[in-house]
Amino acid sequence: MSDDEPTADGGEATDGDVLAVADHRRGTVRDVSFELVTAGRELADATGGELHVAVIAGDTERFAEVLSVEGVDVVHAVPNGEEFNHDVYRQAILALDDRLAPSYVLCPNSVNGLDYAPAVANALGVPYVSDAVELAYDEDDGLTATREMYGSKVETTVAVDAPRAVVTIRGGEWSPVEEAAEPVVETVEIEIDESRIRSRVTGFAETAGGDVDISDADVLVSVGRGIEEEENLPLVEALADALGATLSSSRPIVDNGWLPKNRQVGQSGKVVTPDVYVAIGISGAVQHVAGMKGSDTIVAINTDPNAPIFDIADYGIVGDLFEVVPELIEAFGGEGP
Repeated sequence: MSDDEPTADGGEATDGDVLAVADHRRGTVRDVSFELVTAGRELADATGGELHVAVIAGDTERFAEVLSVEGVDVVHAVPNGEEFNHDVYRQAILALDDRLAPSYVLCPNSVNGLDYAPAVANALGVPYVSDAVELAYDEDDGLTATREMYGSKVETTVAVDAPRAVVTIRGGEWSPVEEAAEPVVETVEIEIDESRIRSRVTGFAETAGGDVDISDADVLVSVGRGIEEEENLPLVEALADALGATLSSSRPIVDNGWLPKNRQVGQSGKVVTPDVYVAIGISGAVQHVAGMKGSDTIVAINTDPNAPIFDIADYGIVGDLFEVVPELIEAFGGEGP
C-alpha cells in the first residue's frame, strides 16, 4: 500500500451495518455466500444495522438476482472484472467501505476470502479475525468471535476491542438462507486503478483427481478405515450408486492412496454440507467431524457402539459394514459390486 492510498479510521464508530462479500467461482455463487447472509443478518440484528451484500466481478446482474434472499437489505453489484482478482476485490471493498462505513465486513474463509480479507483489514486499519465458527455481539462488550484450534479440539473466543473489524467465517457453520426476497439491488460503478492490478486470471486448470466437487453434493456416502482394504471399496461405491450419491472419504483412505485428495472430507480436506451424509466405517475423529457436522442428516454405520461419530449422528447402525451395506444396496434397488 502506498502512502497516498485512502484508508479508513479503524477506531471510528459506525451505525452497526454489516457488509458481507459474496463468493463465486466460474459463474456459480458458492454456498458459503448464503451462509454469510445468515451470519450477517444475525449480526446486523444484534447491532441494529442493515445487512449489505456485495458481489464483485463476473455476471453481477445474475448474481445479484441469486443473492436476493431473505435477510438482505441491499445488494451491491460491482461489475468490475470477470473472475476473482485480489487487487480488484481489495479496491472495490475499500470503495464500498468508504461509501457505507459498515461496522463489520464479513468474508468467506475460502481461498478467495483468505486472499483479500487480511489486505482489506490492513488497509482499513481494523482488527482481522479468521475462520470464525460463531459470532456474538453485545453493546457493552462488542463483537466476540469463536474459533476452533488444535484440530477442532479446543474452542477459543476472540474479543474484538474495536468498533470495526473484518471477519472471515467458516463454511458449514451457519445454515444457508434459501427463501427468495426483494432487497434493494444497485449497480455500483467503481473506478479501479489499473496501475494497482498486478495479476491477471489467464485460465483455469483442474487439480489432479478433480473429477467431482464433493462440496456441491446433495448426498454423500463416505468411507473410512473400517473398509479395511482397497479391494472392498466397490461395495461402498455400489451403495453410493444405489442412493444416487457421491463417494467421499476420511483422511486415512486418501493417505493410503485409495481415493484422490478431492474426495477427502475434514479439516485437511473439504467442508461439506449435504442433505444426507452416510458415514461408513468412520470413527468420528474431530478433524473429520469438523468437515461434515453441518450436514442436514447424518447416518453412521460402525461396529463400535461408543464411536464418537454416533454423538453427532441422527441415525446410527451398530453393525458390520460388510453385512449392513449389502442389505442397504438391496433395499434401495441397487446392484452389488
